[in-house]
Amino acid sequence: MKEEMNVSGIELKQINEYLWEVPRTGGMLVPGRIYASRKMLENELQNDEAVKQVVNVAHLPGIQKYSLAMPDIHWGYGFPIGGVAATDFYEGVISPGGVGYDINCGVRLARTSIELGKIKKRLPKLVENLFNNIPTGVGAAGAIKKLSEKELKRILLKGSHWAVEMGFGENTDIDFTEEKGMLEGADAGLLSERALERGLDQAGTLGSGNHFLEVDVVDEIFDERKADVFGLFKGQLVILIHTGSRGLGYQVCDDYLKVISKSSKSYGFELPDKQLACAPIQSQEGQDYFAAMQAAANFAWNNRQIIMGLAKKTLKTTLGISDSELGFKLVYDLCHNIAKIETHKINGVKKKVCVHRKGATRAFPPGSKFIPAAYEQTGQPVLIPGDMGRYSFVAAGAEKSLEETFGSSCHGAGRVQSRHKAMKTGKGRNLIAELEARGVSIRAKGFRTIAEEMPYAYKDVSEVVDVMHNSGIIVKVAKLRPVGVIKG
Repeated sequence: MKEEMNVSGIELKQINEYLWEVPRTGGMLVPGRIYASRKMLENELQNDEAVKQVVNVAHLPGIQKYSLAMPDIHWGYGFPIGGVAATDFYEGVISPGGVGYDINCGVRLARTSIELGKIKKRLPKLVENLFNNIPTGVGAAGAIKKLSEKELKRILLKGSHWAVEMGFGENTDIDFTEEKGMLEGADAGLLSERALERGLDQAGTLGSGNHFLEVDVVDEIFDERKADVFGLFKGQLVILIHTGSRGLGYQVCDDYLKVISKSSKSYGFELPDKQLACAPIQSQEGQDYFAAMQAAANFAWNNRQIIMGLAKKTLKTTLGISDSELGFKLVYDLCHNIAKIETHKINGVKKKVCVHRKGATRAFPPGSKFIPAAYEQTGQPVLIPGDMGRYSFVAAGAEKSLEETFGSSCHGAGRVQSRHKAMKTGKGRNLIAELEARGVSIRAKGFRTIAEEMPYAYKDVSEVVDVMHNSGIIVKVAKLRPVGVIKG
């Protein structure tokens, strides 16, 4: 029986077990739709402003079909984190709040031929060496020599191709990176001097907060055929990297929010939240932001490519093995804070739209021409990290993603505690010992980062993934368990 439910003062109607709709009212141009279990709505979302933000996004000029939210939804700037919105390319708007401050924050998974059991005794040394070799934390620098502005601008145009040219990876890595690691519309000349300055020494750095590099073990296989195509097997050692465009991307967002906030008023948009400031995609302000955002996205892909190269080198030297023995290969790299121009079927007609994915990731199904040929039969790998004490998931895009979510899925667990509250929860506890009891070796800059990122601060990612899997948006492939973590 379909039900109705009040969440944070907003009435939701049940579409099916895992999908709820906010009917169109007032200035909403489309309904809102939230993928969630009843438990999530009753508990995590009951006092979260994120549901109200789903309603707010539905006011964006040119928005198509629905204002969407994935099951890891939580409050963000303008858009909820976990929000997806597609706007008409010709008559709609682009909103920096629909991308976020950390442009092209994303996840990269690399596999090895190593079984965890064979190197378990050397794991603490491996984690220590990874922490020493990969710069982490706020303002982290030094992975490679400080770049000249000319060289930085090459990165902004070439993305991860630059890192591969510099020896941080293989040409084949490009094929297994979303958009082949480079958006061609990038314009480095549209970045401020401050944005460029912040990027000069941050290529190949991990950053702080929820960014991490994990040494994981493949703990469970759900779909043997897809796992085999992805090169995954039970007991296998893999590397999971989560980071973005660092201070450069933050500055790009900050700079263009000021520009677009002014233009939003001049275009006469009536929006319920000033954080939804937007500009027509075809306007000068919209085009400038879009090209600058793409440059920051390229910086992020390059960043993850360098970090992966450093991780591979560290694995080889620490374990004392050759390339062939290590069998190090990129499974996939994808982003979850970005706006993309895509073509989707809307009311039976193909339409060009700008898809904002903010804390949401692409999940294209089998047969898509936008995923690697090797994955044509499986669908695109979808990487969904959880928390550093439990597990993460590898999934694959499924047909319903294009029908319902503009080819999008959840991107992680989603917070249930603010950073401040998580700090209070961790006060007086030996958090490193707690993680070690779970079998996780961790190195971080300090107590604060560990406390803010403990499992208690996050939803159980398995519940989030199950909502998407049971909705037919993705198909679960494998579960990863962290055994080593480095953080800022």
